[in-house]
Amino acid sequence: MLVLSRKKDESIVINGSIVVTIVEVRGDKVRLGIVAPREVSVHRSEVIEAIEARLMPAVDPLVADPVPPSLN
Repeated sequence: MLVLSRKKDESIVINGSIVVTIVEVRGDKVRLGIVAPREVSVHRSEVIEAIEARLMPAVDPLVADPVPPSLN
């Protein structure tokens, strides 16, 4: 992971087309401004994790790993 230090109103550029700017620093929180092409999705990681958790059905261990017929 690349770790960079930036101050308020400073930016980084990713792949020549994505600009991440430090908008505000308040205590332990940082507000970011992100400019990216329409074809680039930008989401918070916790939102992606919540969506993935809802999309993955709960796996029943007995269905996922049934007892082989030879052991019945």
